[in-house]
Amino acid sequence: MAAPFFLSKPSLVILFIIGIWVSQLAASRELHGSQPDNMAQRHQQWMNQHGIAYETAAEKQTRFNIFKNNVEYIESFNAAGTKPYKLAINKFADQTVEEFKSSRNRLIRKPLLLHKLHGAAAATTTKPFKYENVKDVPATMDWRTKGAVTPVKDQGQCGSCWAFSAIGATEGINQLSTGKLVSLSEQELVDCDTKSVDQGCNGGEMENAFEFIIGNHGITSEANYPYQGTDGTCNSQKESSHIARITGYQKVPANSEEALLKAVANQPISVSVDAGDGSFMFYSSGVFSGDCGTNLDHGVTAVGYGQTSNGTKYWLVKNSWGTTWGEKGYIRMLRDIDAKEGLCGIAMDSSFPTL
Repeated sequence: MAAPFFLSKPSLVILFIIGIWVSQLAASRELHGSQPDNMAQRHQQWMNQHGIAYETAAEKQTRFNIFKNNVEYIESFNAAGTKPYKLAINKFADQTVEEFKSSRNRLIRKPLLLHKLHGAAAATTTKPFKYENVKDVPATMDWRTKGAVTPVKDQGQCGSCWAFSAIGATEGINQLSTGKLVSLSEQELVDCDTKSVDQGCNGGEMENAFEFIIGNHGITSEANYPYQGTDGTCNSQKESSHIARITGYQKVPANSEEALLKAVANQPISVSVDAGDGSFMFYSSGVFSGDCGTNLDHGVTAVGYGQTSNGTKYWLVKNSWGTTWGEKGYIRMLRDIDAKEGLCGIAMDSSFPTL
């Protein structure tokens, strides 16, 4: 009879460690792998991570197919490594680009309609560009470090980007004039700014939002009139509690990154961009240089500019898609390109409130 085989204690320890390593490696492959046979598991893990549930098996299958296509696009893009930015599988990964655009990118660009509120004449933009004669601007600017930018917010499934852009610029000028940074109410604009082209979650325009704030003699705080992400009835009692005010606004001369630079050097600026490309939707990090056009469909806030260590110039832009998108809610967009309208049309349609 053969003698029994016994492992020494050191051998057992080594086998135990190897077992743990193999188990962890398998789990990592399940989470990060891109093979078709585990894509369904990755989708389920993604659903769990973002608290997403579907009403029917058919809907889940449809969303899985979209998720799969998006994941393959993102991973193929990153693997190519030909661009100075990366994409990521974020909370929008089960939506098509068109679905995403229809719910979040609802900037309305129409000829400005001047209106009157509470008997006050609406602002005009006939004054000369305030920063036209600015000669020297800082090499870099980041209004976050100067206390003029509130934390990143999330507009949710509501096309209120225009309100977040206008509020971001208004929060900035309010801080610069008072020394106090106060988060202001996008929901007041969504609910109450309905006498012009602005349509709450169905879209709007930043200049009209500025006109509302001027005619309303101010706007209240987010704490007083919190964001709901849906169209609501204007709460006149909350609306009447004004925290910040502006007396006018101006347009930045169009198709000039130089003019936009002068403006951003002096205060946060509302800008319009074409954010209708999948690479914008899934942007994660780096200096964005996507193949976007000039079909302006999204309102954001330019809060600075800078240059990377390798000399790439960029705009620092605050978005309203939450902190899990982009660089903690921000995107750096390539600056000083050959096209006069700027990347994604960022220099085409910009404006800022004044006091």
